[in-house]
Amino acid sequence: MYKVVSLFSGCGGADQGLIGDFVFNGITYGKLPFELVYALDIDRKALNTHQLNFKCPQVVCADICSISSDEIPDHDVLVGGFPCQSFSTVNPTKDPFDDRANLYKQMVRIVKEKQPKVFIAENVKGFMTLHGGTIIRKVEKSFCEAGYTLEKELLNAADYGVPQKRERVIIVGVRNDINLKFKFPEPTNRNNHVPLSVAVPILAIEDKKYYFSEKAVQGMKNAKNNMKRGLAQNLNEPCLTVTSHLAKVSLNSRDPVLLVDPGKELYRRFTPREAARIQSFPDSFQFAGSEADAYRQIGNAIAPVMFWHIAKRVADLLTVSEESQEALA
Repeated sequence: MYKVVSLFSGCGGADQGLIGDFVFNGITYGKLPFELVYALDIDRKALNTHQLNFKCPQVVCADICSISSDEIPDHDVLVGGFPCQSFSTVNPTKDPFDDRANLYKQMVRIVKEKQPKVFIAENVKGFMTLHGGTIIRKVEKSFCEAGYTLEKELLNAADYGVPQKRERVIIVGVRNDINLKFKFPEPTNRNNHVPLSVAVPILAIEDKKYYFSEKAVQGMKNAKNNMKRGLAQNLNEPCLTVTSHLAKVSLNSRDPVLLVDPGKELYRRFTPREAARIQSFPDSFQFAGSEADAYRQIGNAIAPVMFWHIAKRVADLLTVSEESQEALA
C-alpha cells in the first residue's frame, strides 16, 4: 500500500477518489492501493465529515503555515487542492497574490522537504490563465525546483462520468529519480456525458424548504440584468458547476437551480444529497453538521469519480516503478 498525505483535505472528495472502493451511478470504482496516513485542513467542520468516512490515523485541524514538515509522516503520495478563491474566474478582480493564493508555497515546502514519489495538485480553470499565465508558471517553476517532473491538464469532470460540467487544472509531479512520465487518463464519457437526472431522480419533492418563494421568482423576473438569473438545469445534460454557495443559491445569481413547473414558475435548489451526487459522492458518504455545512463542503470538494481515474494512473505508475527497481536488484 502506498502511503498518502492529504493537505487542504476538506471533507474528502479527493481522498474518496484515492481510496476507491465505492459505487456511483451503478458503477463500482475499485479499491486502489493507497493508505491515508495524514489529513490536514483548517476547517474543523469539514474534518468532522472526513472522520465519519475515513479511517485516517492522523487528522489535524490547523493552518498549514503552522505545521512543520517533521510533524507530517513520510509518504509516497501528497495530494492537495490548495484554496482557489483567488484564482476563480467568477471574480477576476480579486488579488491573485493574496495570502490564500500563496498557500501553494506551503505545499511546495512540504513536497521539497518530504520528497514523496508523486504529488497531485488541483485548482480551478482560472488558475491557468489569470495574469497571462504568470501565476501557474511561477507555481510550476517552484515544484520543478523541488525535484519533480510535471504534467498538467485541464480536465472536465463530465468527461469522466460525473453529472457536472466542472473544469479543473490537475498538476501531477513525479520525483525526478523515478524517471517515469505520468500520463493522464483518457476520458471515459466524453461522448456520453452522465445526465443530471442521475443525481435528481425526482424533480418535484415534498419538502417545501428547498423551493423559492413567489417573491424571489418575481424579483428575478424584474431584475434589470437578465444575465443575473438562476440557471434552470436540463436534467438530460450534466449540471453546471456547483460551488460552495449552494446554501445561499439565489434566483438572481448564476447558480444552477431546478425548474420544477414552468407553468407555475416553481423553482427549487438542490438538496444536499442531490448536490453530493452531482459531485459524484456515493450515497454511502455521510456529512457531519448542518445542511449549510454540507453544502459548503460539497461545493468545495474535488469530484471523487474523476479523481479516482487520476489516482489509478498514479497507482499504475508507482507499480511500474517498483517492478523496474526489482528487475534491477
